[in-house]
Amino acid sequence: MSGPDQAFPPMPSPAAIGHVLPEWVDHYGHMNLAYYVVAFDLATDLLWPRLGLGPVFRAQGLGTFAAENWVAYKREVTQGMPLAARSEVLAHDAKRLLLRHRLFHGTEGWESAECELLFLCVDLEKRRVAEWPVAVRAAFAAMPPGEAPKRLALKR
Repeated sequence: MSGPDQAFPPMPSPAAIGHVLPEWVDHYGHMNLAYYVVAFDLATDLLWPRLGLGPVFRAQGLGTFAAENWVAYKREVTQGMPLAARSEVLAHDAKRLLLRHRLFHGTEGWESAECELLFLCVDLEKRRVAEWPVAVRAAFAAMPPGEAPKRLALKR
């Protein structure tokens, strides 16, 4: 569990991603594990434009597919709580991108969970892994360096 001393670590500003919805809450009264993945996916959607992975990327016939993810739950969130996320690029190569998202209580700042994700660049017509465009790789490199990955790696 995170305490007050771990609120909002120094990374780019947290982005609001909404509130814990009633349908996200399980019979224990907290957000169900599946909806943490939904929250992390919302964080990905907010990060993609900063990395050049929005409409221009898709117009080139390219997309991103998640290959792996790992989630660590640190403190429960309950219905109605505001959520915010911070994202960081951990590593990348010609075809892969490794990220970490951290989920926070949106006003109190304590960390609820973290997720590492490995994404692949995919040629959408061929449905095969492809290389990132040069401009996208430059956007990855321009991000502030993240901490070392805890569980995932670019290569096995």
